[in-house]
Amino acid sequence: MRKIRIYVDSSAVGGVFNERTAEQTKPFWDAVEDGEVAVILSDVLEQEVERAPPCVRNFFDTLLKLPNASVEMVVSTDESNALAAQYVAEKVVGPTSLDDCKHIALATIANADVLVSWNFKHIVNVKRIQGYNGVNRKLGYSQIEIRTPYEVIHDET
Repeated sequence: MRKIRIYVDSSAVGGVFNERTAEQTKPFWDAVEDGEVAVILSDVLEQEVERAPPCVRNFFDTLLKLPNASVEMVVSTDESNALAAQYVAEKVVGPTSLDDCKHIALATIANADVLVSWNFKHIVNVKRIQGYNGVNRKLGYSQIEIRTPYEVIHDET
C-alpha cells in the first residue's frame, strides 16, 4: 500500500514547540519518523524555518535527514508561483498571505494527498479551503485536502 503523502507548512513543523498544539502535533511527527506517512517539504517552508527559533530550525534539519521514503522535497516553479498569485488575485486571501498561497500551490501541483497546518486564519479554514479549491477547479487542478496534523493521524480505535 502506498504511503499517504502529506505537505507540511511551517506551523506544522513549529507545532511541536507550541504549547497549544504540541500534544496534538507530536503523534503526527512520530508517524513520520516511524515511516507510516511521507511528508513533502518545500523551499518555501525552508525559507520560513530560517526565520524561526533555533529549536524549530534544528527540528527541520532532522527532518531533512529522514530516509527518502519518508521525505520528499519540492521547489517553487513559475507554475506554482502563478497559481499562488491567482489565489491572491481571486481574493481567497490578501497579498500579505502570499507565502500561505505558495504552500497551497506547491501541495496542489505536487499532488499531495493532504496539506497539514495549524494556520486557521489563512489555511485550515472552510471559507479559504473552498476558495483555494475553487481556483484549482477553475484552472484544471485537483482539489487539495487541508487538515490539521491531529486530524490526519488521530485514530479513535
